[in-house]
Amino acid sequence: MYIKRIIDQYLEEWTKRADHKPILLRGARQVGKSSSVRHLGRLFQNFVEINFEKNEIYKQVFEADLDAHRIVNQLSAVSGKKIIAGKTLLFLDEVQECPRAIMSLRFFKEDLPELHVIAAGSLLEFALRELPTFGVGRIHSLFMRPLSFDEFESAYGFDTLLKARNEASALHPLPEALYQTLLEHLRTYIMIGGMPEVVVKWIETQNYALCQEVQDDIIVSYESDFPKYKHKVDSELLRHVLHSAALQCGKKFVYSKVGEYKTYAVKQALNLLFQAGILIPITHTSANGLPLGSEADENKRKVIFLDCGLLLRTLNMAMGDISAITVQILTANASDLANKGAIAEQVVGTELLAYKTPNLRHEIFYWTKEAKNSLAEVDYVDTFAQKVLPIEVKANVQGGMKSLWAMMREKSLMWIKETTMKNGM
Repeated sequence: MYIKRIIDQYLEEWTKRADHKPILLRGARQVGKSSSVRHLGRLFQNFVEINFEKNEIYKQVFEADLDAHRIVNQLSAVSGKKIIAGKTLLFLDEVQECPRAIMSLRFFKEDLPELHVIAAGSLLEFALRELPTFGVGRIHSLFMRPLSFDEFESAYGFDTLLKARNEASALHPLPEALYQTLLEHLRTYIMIGGMPEVVVKWIETQNYALCQEVQDDIIVSYESDFPKYKHKVDSELLRHVLHSAALQCGKKFVYSKVGEYKTYAVKQALNLLFQAGILIPITHTSANGLPLGSEADENKRKVIFLDCGLLLRTLNMAMGDISAITVQILTANASDLANKGAIAEQVVGTELLAYKTPNLRHEIFYWTKEAKNSLAEVDYVDTFAQKVLPIEVKANVQGGMKSLWAMMREKSLMWIKETTMKNGM
């Protein structure tokens, strides 16, 4: 089954542009890149998929010059399929296995601008770093992530429930019964996550154990990729860093907690996992104005996973047993569910990224203020209406959100309070 994705609308809009550029579809392994391109292929008279990992003979086509006309003619001959500009979608999959194919994309734009070309692959970031040149201005990158909660709900068949939620407001809240239904679905989403293969398994079986088997397979496949990172980093160190990141999720990452490794080695391994898209950095910012990244401090970083379901499975591998956490997620009331602070922050972080435009690799930030005998920390800092927007993920239903108010006072963000009051919230 195909799961409708947010990125579909961006890809479909691209097909209608007269001045379209070749697309480089980027993202971690198994987030659904190939499935989305194949689904898009239904809009074309011809769809030609070239997989460099399955059939290495295609690499030979790119060993000579990078003339787009010659490449297309030879790909057509080898594949036995017609490639016609304006009627064919040419899909270069696992393109990281053929760096010269990545380099050729710029020439498709220059020599065959009418042909629709999409290249995708895993570990692309490492391949791009090795290239002597990259088609800046001639290639359009799109970044893909696991399913968001809304995509999960849609795949599950609850578009009507999402519509009711989106129409609700502080003055006209969602009815209690619908709220409880959404909460139950959120519990499931936290367990299942948004990896497409896991979501399909859940829809087909409604069996958590079978879904966890798929999640375990994905994690093992990620670890099997470690030797392909093209850097001299010990694969065992990468595993230790990955498991430590699960244990430190939502907290400032402490290199010394990884084990008996030098700090620079741990930092290098962590950055490689960022590049692979498995981990996501949350960087400290002073948040005195926009852009937030102008005052970012990469020496102060928190870490979350690309997917909440994979976080839980990695936690299970690191701790040996997380059954108590699982029971609480599935059975506790709403306030207790929120008490799993790190997991709540994980979900909020990936949701913040999920609905941003896929045209950029977006960063996310947090803010802290350290004073004598006190620490104020706001979990996320984003932007809204060209202003700084602090976001605090509450650990329970009580408390005055002191850190949030401290930041609002210090940064003169009282417009948030005024806007909230005007909206009746």
